[in-house]
Amino acid sequence: MIAKKMVKYVEGSSVIRAMFEEGKKMAQKYGAENVYDFSLGNPSTLPPKAVNQAIIDVVNNEEPNRVHGYMNNSGFEDVRDAIAKSLNERFETDFSEKNILMTVGAAGGLNVILKSIIDPGDEVITFAPYFGEYNNYVANFDGKVVAVSPNPPTFQPDIKEFSEKITAKTKAVIINNPNNPTGVVYSEDTIKELAKVLCDKQEEFGTAIYLISDEPYRELAYDGVDVPYLTKYYANTIVGYSYSKSLSLPGERIGYLVIPDVVDDFENLVAAANVANRILGFVNAPSLQQLVIKKCLDESTDVSVYDTNRTLLYDKLTSLGFECVKPQGAFYLWMKAAEPDDTKFAAKAKEFNLLLVPGSSFMCAGYVRIAYCVDKKMIEKSFAAFEKLAESYNLNN
Repeated sequence: MIAKKMVKYVEGSSVIRAMFEEGKKMAQKYGAENVYDFSLGNPSTLPPKAVNQAIIDVVNNEEPNRVHGYMNNSGFEDVRDAIAKSLNERFETDFSEKNILMTVGAAGGLNVILKSIIDPGDEVITFAPYFGEYNNYVANFDGKVVAVSPNPPTFQPDIKEFSEKITAKTKAVIINNPNNPTGVVYSEDTIKELAKVLCDKQEEFGTAIYLISDEPYRELAYDGVDVPYLTKYYANTIVGYSYSKSLSLPGERIGYLVIPDVVDDFENLVAAANVANRILGFVNAPSLQQLVIKKCLDESTDVSVYDTNRTLLYDKLTSLGFECVKPQGAFYLWMKAAEPDDTKFAAKAKEFNLLLVPGSSFMCAGYVRIAYCVDKKMIEKSFAAFEKLAESYNLNN
């Protein structure tokens, strides 16, 4: 007899992960070279060589009990200090080690900060389409997700609806920039409007509303597009970051939270986040990876690989008659389904061995997400299947 809450979680288990597992079964049946799996955001570019060298250096040269032992729940002080200095140099901020809390990836960080601020019944606003796990993260602490409706064709947040949905129960807002699943980068003008609304609503209700910026895709931006650093626009901002995408290390589960001095109740919030990091079962972020990251703060993956895939896929699909949002960041293409029911469209695509994730998984029906963090050759080979899919809907007739 599992917990009633877990019954709902199991029933609503990730469609993305289910498709990924289905893809492995299809690969065994049809041959991996004949299955075009665009389901999972699993980076295809290799980590920088400096990462492997850093691992070797840490293991060989650091004191073993430091490498493999406990530390402050926030993480190693020297690692946090190095990250703070790197952020200050890049974004003209003024952070120190006390503002950084090392986390088990961005997902761990989001759960830590939500655990720290959410009481049962508190509301957390986010903008559809959004990463579906936000629903689970908020539900973990008996909060309630309030979604702002999708805003096609730009998919910039609908500021008017956002303002209308803020209530005295609103405790936090989650923004994901660059966005998963659309690949859209929220512009500086959008961020300024959003910040103004939040400032006005805090004054209206006499409450603190925290803006949580989920940024695992920050380094993946194209065509010179700038990704605004949100702490510069709104005081009550908390940033969650992960090296999963920027260094192609999704399995290492290493990231951090930035909690600026100027956030409301800073001292208590930092204390709560430290305790949450422990009692959620993380205890602390992986010690080895913290020390590795310190040596790799100036490293990055080859974004040009994703850029090539982005252009290749976008140009081909639009030429076939599919309607797509051209991604400015991340490594996802957001495509309008060729029929109203996105799950049926994804099922039709599967007939041609194309695995696409229905937009309803991101609270936005009528679209599909295509993860192009895959081998370029697979994209090129998939074109024949996409052509058949387009023909099945008479898109070019």
